[in-house]
Amino acid sequence: MQFSRDWLAQYVELGPVEALAARLTASGSSVEHVTASGDDLILDVDVTGNRPDCMNHLGLAREIAVLRGVALEPPRAEPREEPPTAASLAQVVVVEPAHCPRYSARVLEGVKVGPSPGWLRSRLEAVGVRAINSVVDVTNFVLWELGQPLHAFDLDRLDSATIVVRLASAGESLVTLDGQRRELLPADLVIADASRAVALAGIMGGLETEVVPETRRILLESAHFDRAAVRRTAKRLGLHTDASHRFERGADPEATVAALDRAAALLAEIAQASVRRGVLDVIDPACLDRREIAFAPQRLDAFAGAAFAREDLERWFAGLGLEVVDAHGSAWRVRVPSWRRFDLERAEDLYEEAMRIRGFDAIPAALPPILGSDGPETSEQRRRRLMRQQLVGQGLAETIQYAFISREEDARFPVLRSDRASRNGGPIELQNPLSERYAVLRRSMVPGLLDTARFNQRRGAAAVRLFEIGNVFLDQEVESLGILLGGTAGTPWDGAREADLFDLKGVLDTLLEAFAAKVAIRRAGLPGVLAGTGAELYSPGGERVGWFGRLDQESPFPLFAAELFCWALGEGGEVPSAEIPSRFPGIAADLTLTHAIEVPWASIAATIAAAAPPELQEFGFKDRYQGEGVPAGAVNTTVAFRYNAPDRSLQQDEVNARQAELARLLGERFGWPTSKETS
Repeated sequence: MQFSRDWLAQYVELGPVEALAARLTASGSSVEHVTASGDDLILDVDVTGNRPDCMNHLGLAREIAVLRGVALEPPRAEPREEPPTAASLAQVVVVEPAHCPRYSARVLEGVKVGPSPGWLRSRLEAVGVRAINSVVDVTNFVLWELGQPLHAFDLDRLDSATIVVRLASAGESLVTLDGQRRELLPADLVIADASRAVALAGIMGGLETEVVPETRRILLESAHFDRAAVRRTAKRLGLHTDASHRFERGADPEATVAALDRAAALLAEIAQASVRRGVLDVIDPACLDRREIAFAPQRLDAFAGAAFAREDLERWFAGLGLEVVDAHGSAWRVRVPSWRRFDLERAEDLYEEAMRIRGFDAIPAALPPILGSDGPETSEQRRRRLMRQQLVGQGLAETIQYAFISREEDARFPVLRSDRASRNGGPIELQNPLSERYAVLRRSMVPGLLDTARFNQRRGAAAVRLFEIGNVFLDQEVESLGILLGGTAGTPWDGAREADLFDLKGVLDTLLEAFAAKVAIRRAGLPGVLAGTGAELYSPGGERVGWFGRLDQESPFPLFAAELFCWALGEGGEVPSAEIPSRFPGIAADLTLTHAIEVPWASIAATIAAAAPPELQEFGFKDRYQGEGVPAGAVNTTVAFRYNAPDRSLQQDEVNARQAELARLLGERFGWPTSKETS
């Protein structure tokens, strides 16, 4: 939107234009360009849709006055009125007050329609408006000066000198000023006379009542129309005018008479018009109600992270037209001006006003203090944290996918069901999908993981190890874990190989063990899974909570996938912490035991664990032998031990003593007739 520097300077002292442009931009009215036009400079300002009050020179000058801390000098207009009264020459009837809460009009006679003076033409041309004649030019000038659209009717061409604000009749049409016949609908708000529609309310006048060179009497309209009504009709008819642009965003209902007075005074000056006494003003008083907002300065300080001086706030608010009704104590009551009625609704809006006038760059960048302690971790947060630790620790990378997939992808893979989320039918479809590829909400995590795997494969990845924790969408959202892996496993050091189904099962087993979760595995034929490799996971209560298998997909290397409802893991215990190993050397020792063949390894291991000395770092099964030298019904089991101390080097005699004590305890427990120790 274009603004003239010289025009703005009529109302406020501007200072250097470069500094002004920077300050306006920082406050939210971005100055895109400054160009020369003769001796004038034109500011191209991007006025946001919520600021119709700045879509005129006086409104922008008000902003500048507050930003620069200087006085605003609005134009004064007090037209000299002459008899007879306007009410004796015309009448206004508003049938639709909900769509037109205020309609103001003046009557002017003796008008001489002709070219406008040079100063008026140059003002309009500076902002890209073509000069037409003195009457139309004055209405356009007032629009760009005060922001209030006006329209002049030829009073002698109005049937019965009457204005009726009503909805269009069925089958009614109107030829607008652009010469186009517009077919109207009953929802369209029109300005009519006693017999026909003569204008589209808030959009464009009609051709039959336009001001022509022969016009001598005019009815000057200045109204306030409902935003939605204007927007609806303008959009349907494809009409966008300077008037509709402002009405759609919210004009000022208190500006109608002031704009009439300004236009009447100008027409009396340049068109020798006689201004008849009084204003025809049909008004719904509710449109003049002003909102009051509770405002606490100390909350602004907390919100902005900076202290604001109370005298600065009062000065800025006064300049913006915000009336501080009560500034006593910690709570203020602030009354919103009529020209900001549509965008200032709550205290946070006033915070923004104060911050932008001060300048966002003048507010220090500092993190707000956090008082008190963090809230406790929920069970769901704890479970997700432990899951991530476990899976990342096993070499998997976490991914985040879209929750939208195609219908084909949804049908390709197994869909988990449970008593918590049993859904009959297909997936949930989006009403307005981005494309067919994102048409439904996912019921499985695997399609997204497979997309990521293919992305990596196309770029030469030799292996993929991925997981995602997210929601699937059944009758309700259910948190689910998806795992996908394939390609090279191991390292050249321990022997590189290709990952298989047992690698995937190992990841699942480790995860389940960390959470102490019990599930049963059952073979199953699954869609999208290679025959003979699929299995389902069931909770102790018999609910189907997961599945795994090799995907039946063309791929540079086999891909193995699993899915599991997260709730099936429970809350789980803490992930074991790592201990720094001793810097001293350890000693290995073996113990071979002869015992009855029916004695299980678990019993031997439990006995050793219960009697383990502090220096015993680890032990495990090594060998089992039956044959020559072993009594019938007996078996030799060899156990490997490793001893170490964190603070010293162990001596062989110490280890031998520990081994002898363990041999004695095991012999007493299981009644071995002989034992043999080697080291």
